[in-house]
This record gives sequence, C-alpha cells and structure tokens, in this order.
Amino acid sequence: MRALNAGGLGRGGRPQGAADAIGRARAEGRAALVAYLPCGFPSLTASIDACRALIRGGADVIELGLPYSDPVMDGPVIAEAATAALAGGFRVDDVFEAVAELAPAGVPIEVMTYYNPVFRRGEERFAGELAAAGGAGLITPDLIPEEAGAWTRAADGFGLDKVFLVAPTSSAERLRLTAAACRGFTYATSTMGVTGVRSSLSELARPLVERTRAAGADNVCVGIGVSTPEQAAEVASFADGVIVGSAFVKRLAAGRDVEALAAELREAARP
Repeated sequence: MRALNAGGLGRGGRPQGAADAIGRARAEGRAALVAYLPCGFPSLTASIDACRALIRGGADVIELGLPYSDPVMDGPVIAEAATAALAGGFRVDDVFEAVAELAPAGVPIEVMTYYNPVFRRGEERFAGELAAAGGAGLITPDLIPEEAGAWTRAADGFGLDKVFLVAPTSSAERLRLTAAACRGFTYATSTMGVTGVRSSLSELARPLVERTRAAGADNVCVGIGVSTPEQAAEVASFADGVIVGSAFVKRLAAGRDVEALAAELREAARP
C-alpha cells in the first residue's frame, strides 16, 4: 500500500486534474482507480479519514460525494449513507473543508454532486470555493452539457474538471456533445439504473466505452456495479478508469477496512 504524497496542493493551491492521474496510471500499464465515498458519513472526520485510507490503498482519484436529499441516481447503500450524513448535520461547507484536508495528499479530489446545491450556492462561488480548497472539479450526474452553461463558464474560469455522464442509451450526437464538454474524464455508466453492488457487469459497458472514444473522449471511466477485483480487471481491459463506490461505502458502514479493498482493486486494474 502506498504512503500519502505530501507534495500535493491544498487550500489556495491550483486544483489537480483527473486526466494527469489517469495518464500516470496508463503509463504504469493499468487503469486508474476512481474511489467514491460520501462526505460526512459516518461523520465528517471519519469520512476524511476513510478517504485518506483509500489514498493509502492506491486510489488514483477520489470521488467525494456531496450528500443530497433526493439522490435519484444512488442505490440504497449510498442513499442510506447520504441520508445519515444529512441527519448528522452535514452542510455544503463541509465538502470544501474535506477537500482542503485531502488535497495535500496529491490525489485529485472530484466532488460528485447533484446540480441543485451548485445552483443554489451560485456557480461562480461554488467553483471558486472548490478551487481554493484544492479540488479538481465536479462530477454532475443530473446535468447535461446543453444546460451547463453557467457551470461550464465558472469551471473554465478556475481550471476545474467538468465530468458529465453517458449511458448505453446515449445517441451518437449525445456522446459527441458530452465528450466535447468533459474535462478530466467522461463517466460511462455500465448499465441503466441506480448505483449499487452487482454480481456481474453489464455487457453494454465495453461497447459504450468504444462508442464514447469514437465520439472524441480522451479518458473514459466506467462506474455503476463495479465492486470486486474480478470486475475491476474486466473493466480495466477496455476502459481508462474503474469507478468503485457502493463496495467502499458498504465496507465503511460495516466498520471494515476500505484501504485493503482499494489496494486489491488497484492491483486488479491491470489489463
């Protein structure tokens, strides 16, 4: 397992991008490990510590979830964790505190959030606070590029990543628009439906990655349903990054070690 890199950027530093981390993993002959945990679960301090454990275990990118009251994309494991975080007093300011604590480790921190908290706070303010904390950018599952003008302008002004989603049902034009709008990586959902641990991967994942690359995407990472080393190895054979969320949240909720699972998944992500 890796030691933390003390040379990263923190509050006031320039955000680090996911593309560089994915490129470094590619140079090592593997897919990048993108690891998700919700901020504030089971507490703010515990979520920060758990993310540090993921980094020690080898996560190349941290996907830090911003808990939301109507998580339409999230399956029961993540939804329950988000509900618990909100019940415990989570506030949007907490995500910036967490990013600032984690950024010095030198691993890009991508905040995953539904768009309403960004809209309510104001795109320019949200982008500025995220950049000041050392964050890399946002993953916005319920926002499409055509409706992202205000966020795109704010993100571009602060050099932040913009990660949008594509699905197996996305048309060729939708893939082209999304690939062109993304910076950092394009998030490919391996199946239709909510997040969660699955016993097998959808057969739609590989062709979706191929179509997304053909549409112009530089880096395509696959999420939804990846939870085991075997699944990580399968995804790594055709994608640039392996996104794992529910498996980590489930372990954290049970008080089990997330660092060890991160190490297993990172090692497995070698095609």
